[in-house]
Amino acid sequence: MKTDRSQVPVFVLCGGLGTRLREETELRPKPMVPVGNRPILWHIMRSYARYGFRRFVLCLGYKGEAIKSYFLNYASLNSDFTVELRTNDIKVHSIDHDQDWEVTLADTGELTMTGARVARAAAKYLRDQPQFAVTYGDGLTDANLEQEFAFHLEQGRVGTVLGVPPPSRFGELKVEGTSVEEFAEKPDFANNWINGGYFFFNREFLPYLSSEESCILEREPLVRLARDGKLSIYQHRGFWGCMDTQRDREQLEKLWASGKAPWAV
Repeated sequence: MKTDRSQVPVFVLCGGLGTRLREETELRPKPMVPVGNRPILWHIMRSYARYGFRRFVLCLGYKGEAIKSYFLNYASLNSDFTVELRTNDIKVHSIDHDQDWEVTLADTGELTMTGARVARAAAKYLRDQPQFAVTYGDGLTDANLEQEFAFHLEQGRVGTVLGVPPPSRFGELKVEGTSVEEFAEKPDFANNWINGGYFFFNREFLPYLSSEESCILEREPLVRLARDGKLSIYQHRGFWGCMDTQRDREQLEKLWASGKAPWAV
């Protein structure tokens, strides 16, 4: 039986403090930091939507009211509109008419950790779906999420994580004593992988989580899932970028401004 991706909920972690991007997150949550003229959150959701995912559950925390306001006013913020001042009637001239998204704004606690955010939101909004997606509100990729989801179903494990090579910002030196044996400007990490987010899970993952505020997705839940042999890796060697620092943001901005952003739809 083919799974309808339009009904698979995508839980987006939007509640972190973004302390390493403090110059941007003093006034807004990190998912609302813009890349081009749209929040990075919009770019992430657009990446899912291109592959047929349309149900989004945004797990809110720090400054969540900014994200609520954005989606409550989405039509007017992203479209031309006409105001009849005498009656205050508003007519929106839609621009994003191709975005048939269902967006749920879920408060999951100001200081709640990632695992607990998923647990709290899933308890209310997973409904009867056997699978769901989880991702962070600060990472972009050109990975084919339809193919990753199909891989997840084929593997038959409880969870799948998008694995990406670790980004290298510095050249690597291999030394012997005081002698440099090899200089690599762009080191080869062919056999090394890091967590790129963009997870898919079966609902059997829920017992691994806890709604306790201290539950961190990347620690006990995923560590135990891997030890139980129930976590797959979908290896992706294409583009992946995380907006963790101002430097990261500037690089994403440059890619978008070039008109050749790998994640662009």
